[in-house]
Amino acid sequence: MTATGSPPSDRPRLDDHPFFHGFEPEFLRRLEPAVSERTLDPDAILFREGTPARAFYLVRDGKIALELHSPGGPPLTIQTVGPREVIGWSWLVPPHRWRFDARALKATRLFAIEAGPLRAAIDAEPLQGLRLLRQLLPVLAERLEMARVQVLDVHRR
Repeated sequence: MTATGSPPSDRPRLDDHPFFHGFEPEFLRRLEPAVSERTLDPDAILFREGTPARAFYLVRDGKIALELHSPGGPPLTIQTVGPREVIGWSWLVPPHRWRFDARALKATRLFAIEAGPLRAAIDAEPLQGLRLLRQLLPVLAERLEMARVQVLDVHRR
């Protein structure tokens, strides 16, 4: 259950991930120093609910379960996230704490973008920041819908 980072020179560019297709090259260059690649073994925890949200994750390969604690029971899997998808919005909204757990279901490779530099880039380039938020909003809506479905399912049982 390890999580490792690699230096920026060992990784492809951010625009290799579909989330950042079409962004201005200067915006992506601004983010490069804040990007690392993470590798998770199966069952490794990427982050836990309530801990500081310090990064935005782009899944390259593998699968991550987004889980909520269930009083008196096993965690509820809200959604699984795979290649070409993203994880995290808590880095954007104060108090910048994760709202769920993220656990690798199999070996997974991700880009991790440090939250502070990403927020600074959004502030410095508002049009690119707006584009990022428009890309992220459907992800948020889908996660909310998945949580709603899970809650309804639990209550039906």
